[in-house]
Amino acid sequence: MEETAIHTISSLPVMEHFYTIQGEGFHQGRAAYFIRLGGCDVGCVWCDVKDSWDAERHPLQSIATLKQEVLKTPAEMVVITGGEPLLHNLDELTAELQKAGLETNIETSGSSPLSGSWNWICLSPKKFKAPLPEVLPRANELKVIIYNKTDFAWGEQYAAQVSPDCKLYLQPEWSKADQMTPLIVDYIKANPKWELSLQLHKYINVP
Repeated sequence: MEETAIHTISSLPVMEHFYTIQGEGFHQGRAAYFIRLGGCDVGCVWCDVKDSWDAERHPLQSIATLKQEVLKTPAEMVVITGGEPLLHNLDELTAELQKAGLETNIETSGSSPLSGSWNWICLSPKKFKAPLPEVLPRANELKVIIYNKTDFAWGEQYAAQVSPDCKLYLQPEWSKADQMTPLIVDYIKANPKWELSLQLHKYINVP
C-alpha cells in the first residue's frame, strides 16, 4: 500500500507559485511559471529560501489546481524548484503539465532519486549533501554556485561526471557576488567550457 501511495501523489506541499521570467542559467530571460515545493534536507547555509525547508509549513495543493493556475497564464515553461523538489515523487505533476503541452524543467541538487518526466534538468550540486551518481548523467545543465575560491575545483569534479552535452555554468552566491563575479570571469576566460550565470531576477527585482 505504501509503495502505491508514493506513485499516486495527487497533491504536494507548495510554498509559492508565480509567473515570472527565469533569471538563471540556460533559459535565462524566458517567461516561466515557477512552482516552489516545500521540503529540503540539504540545508545550504546561504540558502535564500530557508522558509521552504519544512514541508509541513506549506499547504498541500492538488496537482489539478496547480495545473489550472498555470493555464491561466500564457506560460509555456514550468520550473519546479524548492526546497529540494525531488523529495517528492513528481511523476504525476509532470505528466499532467506535459499533457497540457507545457515544457517541464526542474532545478535540483540531485540528492534524492529522480522522478518525473523532464524537458530540462538543471543540476546544482551542494557540498552539504552530494548528488546521487545516477542523476549526474541525466543533467542538461550543471550550475555550480561559487561561494569561495575552493568551489572552482569542487565544481570541476562534477563537470567531469556529467554528459558531454551538458551546459556548464558558474554562478556567484548572491551575498558574495561583488567578490566572486570577477574571479568567475577570470576563471571562465581561462576555462571557456564554462559560462556565467547571474541571478538576473534579483538585479531587475522580479520574483
